[in-house]
Amino acid sequence: MTKVLLTNARLIDPEAGAETDGSLLIKDGVIQAVGSVVDTPPKGAVVIDCGGKVLAPGIIDIGVKVCEPGERHKESFKSAGQAAAAGGVTTVVTRPDTLPAIDTPETLEFTRRRANEAAPVNVLTMAALTKGRDGREMTEIGFLLDAGAVGFTDCDRVITDTKVLVRALSYARSLGALVMGHPQDPGLSKGAAATSGKFASLRGLPAVSPMAERMAIDRDIAMIEMTGVRYHFDQITTGRALPALRRAKDNGLDVTAGTSIHHLTLNEFDVADYRTFFKVKPPLRAEEDRQLIIEAVRDGLIDIICSMHTPQDEESKRLPFEAAASGAVGLETLLPAALRLYHSGDLDLPTLFRALSLNPAKRLGLSAGRLSVGAPADLVLFDPGA
Repeated sequence: MTKVLLTNARLIDPEAGAETDGSLLIKDGVIQAVGSVVDTPPKGAVVIDCGGKVLAPGIIDIGVKVCEPGERHKESFKSAGQAAAAGGVTTVVTRPDTLPAIDTPETLEFTRRRANEAAPVNVLTMAALTKGRDGREMTEIGFLLDAGAVGFTDCDRVITDTKVLVRALSYARSLGALVMGHPQDPGLSKGAAATSGKFASLRGLPAVSPMAERMAIDRDIAMIEMTGVRYHFDQITTGRALPALRRAKDNGLDVTAGTSIHHLTLNEFDVADYRTFFKVKPPLRAEEDRQLIIEAVRDGLIDIICSMHTPQDEESKRLPFEAAASGAVGLETLLPAALRLYHSGDLDLPTLFRALSLNPAKRLGLSAGRLSVGAPADLVLFDPGA
């Protein structure tokens, strides 16, 4: 029976929206007590003085690509797990956009086994919604749920055949499965490397209107109304999309929304003279959009912040901007980048951890993500001023 008492900590409780000084008692990996009531060490407890540092629920990152199977040279479960642990991410939720896609119970079992062998953090896996993520035939959702899938997504590939989509959403609804969608109109966004506007014009880059996001959300909301499915928009990145999202929530649809740390902390000018490591999908937006997305996180309209960790190798990035692969790493830097929003006064720590920990846990039905008695002691201790 192992007891650990963490004392002299700044406790971040995203559930209560509070930040207090106090202690936290752990017994056998479970939180037993929180606050000043546990300042006296129980008999036999290991005492750790946190030195006034911040103690918060471990981050649950629902936007991670680990390149096993198929592209292990870009990222393995070992390297991703180490990056997550270094960055305060205690639970990684992997995307199925691998080679081949995670679209069968067998490939799902392979990834779970590899994760258990190599990753020092918790790893959960999402499965593809359609076979090969090609939008033509839905996967065996029931068997994949039985195999441990925590949700279903075709990632950045939008299902254009609405008959296939409605069938998949209806089936997912009948099983209580969570579906994650990528809100971009595929026709308008095809080949885009920037957001339409003055910056894209000056750089001569193919661009996409922010309305491509709004149009996709409107379409998906109609499908959600039709089927009643549990649905999560993976990346909301423009102010144009927010009214549609608010209406969906106000109408009682079971909808949540996320955004990436890239779109919260960077804007299109960070691309500067064609810096390909800032080429992401969707492309970085105008500063006005970034501020509106921050406000939506603060107000709770956007529920979740993720890294949208998409590793690429040098060969994929050392190309002309239009030809370079989209994607940037973010696991190890998710917390430091999020703290930029804290230091700028945009978001306080309870709000940040509501989006980084509590809401992802709620959406996935996990007991983690909170500092409360009975919750798993998946915690992160850090100095926000370091």
